Amino acid sequence: MSKLEDIVSLCKRRGFIFQGSDVYGGLAGTWDFGPLGVALKRKIMQTWWEYWVDKRDDMYGVDAAIIMNPRTWVASGHVATFADPLVECNDCHGRFRADHLGDFGEGVTTEEFRAAGAKCPNCGKSDWGEIKKFNMMFETHVGPVTDDTSIAYLRPETAQGIFTNFKNVVDTIYPDLPFGIAQQGKAFRNEISPRDFVFRSREFEQMEIEYFVDPENWQKSFDELLTDCHEFFENEMGLKAEDIRDYDVPAEDRAHYSKRTIDIEYNYPTGWGELMGVAYRTDFDLGNIERESGKSMVYRDKMTGKSFVPHVIEPSVGVERLLMAVLTNAYHEDEVNGEKRVVLQLPENLAPYKFCVSPLLKNKPELVEKAKEVYQLLRKKYQNVTWDDSGNIGKRYRKQDEIGTPKCVVVDFDSLEDGTVTVRDRDTTEQTRVKIEEL
Repeated sequence: MSKLEDIVSLCKRRGFIFQGSDVYGGLAGTWDFGPLGVALKRKIMQTWWEYWVDKRDDMYGVDAAIIMNPRTWVASGHVATFADPLVECNDCHGRFRADHLGDFGEGVTTEEFRAAGAKCPNCGKSDWGEIKKFNMMFETHVGPVTDDTSIAYLRPETAQGIFTNFKNVVDTIYPDLPFGIAQQGKAFRNEISPRDFVFRSREFEQMEIEYFVDPENWQKSFDELLTDCHEFFENEMGLKAEDIRDYDVPAEDRAHYSKRTIDIEYNYPTGWGELMGVAYRTDFDLGNIERESGKSMVYRDKMTGKSFVPHVIEPSVGVERLLMAVLTNAYHEDEVNGEKRVVLQLPENLAPYKFCVSPLLKNKPELVEKAKEVYQLLRKKYQNVTWDDSGNIGKRYRKQDEIGTPKCVVVDFDSLEDGTVTVRDRDTTEQTRVKIEEL
């Protein structure tokens, strides 16, 4: 199992992920994606969209505003209930999520917490104040006046942008049930204690689907979507089945809107943690919108004529958590010619670059010219191709191994004679001669 610090080090060293605002000392819970991180992240998001939306007949996309009418968050219950248990150490005044300091649920009481003897991560003392509920939504103001009438929130989830557009999609597309609405986008949560690299941060991206079903058939759709999620992780993201498990969340730990939730967990370097959730939200959200807005969310089935408010199943995954799982799965260390080698064995569909093209020697103009021809040929065909002529060929191989490039193409003197190049495989390190036109 790879160590978290090794992955963090690789991400900074090779331009995947940096600490947010690092030049100014950083800002806890925020992360910036460098050139390779952006490439990996976008490939993950693009693959998700293709799998769940483009390749299906029952999915439709939306892209809703980040700042929404504040009544949205009153209706959804976020204003009243979207809170974590905050506890303060009376000795050093550090503040933490109480349920992260022991084997507690989010509903842990002060008495239960103190009785467990939890120690402060900062000072090691066990002198705690009262547990308080801390609402995690970022509050802002809209317009030129700052008062109670201008309060708005940065969205803590992308789901509500889907629910508020349910009627718009039905009225314009009128799809047959069951059908889903998908969205990718930023979400913001004022986490008490962001931790574990990009696993828990204050600004992140979600990929969510709200799948609208006849209440009588919710279980069938739930099971099918859960199966599809596992297929996506294993076949599209390359995650190993043995590193994924389902956790049936008990009623006392489920979100306020959920009648059933399966957390799909991944075996991260920090242990098993939630990768995504599949939740049966019933008609909680559409029912709330009806009550708060006074507008009907009833769907009339075109085949049966039956009218009802659909129920909802929600598969929701955080992009950064999925990216962290992909990196964890890909990170390997081995030996090549007696030297330690770090290699990211990324699936080819996710690797930032498909090929790296190099001249064997950068001070030989004829090799550089031929290598540039090969580079342009592959760029035209595959787009995600990089060029590298720095250092010796061994150092170039090590660099490309670390960033996950599946194939390195080297132009040498034989290439000038017979039109072949050396293609070196990232995972096996084997080298073969291939005709340029066959690349």
